[in-house]
Amino acid sequence: MRFGMFTSMGNQTWPGVLELWRHAEATRWDVACVTDHFMPNTKEREGAMLEGWSTLTALAALVPRMQVGTIVLGNTYRHPAVVAKMAAQVDIISNGRLLLGLGAGWQENEHEAYGIPFYTMRERLERLDEACQVMRSLWTEDRSTFQGRYYTLADAPLQPKPVQRPHPELMIGGGGEKVTLLTVARHADHWNVWGGPKVLAHKGRILDEHCGTVGRDPESIRRSANMALLITDKKAQVEALAETLGARMGRHAADARDTCLAGTPEQIRETLAALRAAKVDTVFIPTLFRPLPELRRDLDRFIAEIAPAFR
Repeated sequence: MRFGMFTSMGNQTWPGVLELWRHAEATRWDVACVTDHFMPNTKEREGAMLEGWSTLTALAALVPRMQVGTIVLGNTYRHPAVVAKMAAQVDIISNGRLLLGLGAGWQENEHEAYGIPFYTMRERLERLDEACQVMRSLWTEDRSTFQGRYYTLADAPLQPKPVQRPHPELMIGGGGEKVTLLTVARHADHWNVWGGPKVLAHKGRILDEHCGTVGRDPESIRRSANMALLITDKKAQVEALAETLGARMGRHAADARDTCLAGTPEQIRETLAALRAAKVDTVFIPTLFRPLPELRRDLDRFIAEIAPAFR
């Protein structure tokens, strides 16, 4: 298994993010990602929010070993041809280490604040599917012509090409069972979703079915889970974390409990074993939900004491 973290760009400073990523690299994490938002998801809209793409570009140059990426870009924020061009350049800067994570977009108040069309859920999902086709074509073809419902290309070049062949690793984030997972089966190298063993086992079976429908080998798609980390022998602390996740994600605490990589080291090892049985090969830990200084102690313990048995 591989282990990564993703850094929320909210309430961060550039020196702080750089120091965290350099520490993650030194302590042998496999991958690190940035989030993609322009403002805090609060009524007040107050607080710093670093811009994800430009921050990632700098990190790609300054952190030389880990895979670096986005978890995940909102497709509605940029034309996919622009994303393909930026991604190619970051892949070059990083010498082939880019993980390009893409989702349909979800933060409605952010779209309203900046005058970005939000569309219906159906249209956002249809746009995501077309965006994957646009980017893959630009990365792999000398010239691309595409006529979709939402995006068009007319004999469009993209040079220089990314370092990775045939293209940067394309990760689609989301768990929608009817549409999103079908788009994953059609286009993705990597599927990412919030959840633990229960969610990944259930939705993974549905992804396998979609792969059968489109003639894709399901083993060709990497699968990753986003889970909140807490190393503790106190059950009350685990339940409190689940309540926090549930409130932030709009889920019942009982459902959010599956998204907690929490408990004693042995309990966490059991969860990782269950994830591995569900075909998960990468686990991402967000720098959300807990104060960062407190979380960093658990991140260090996790990578030193727990992760080695699964590598």
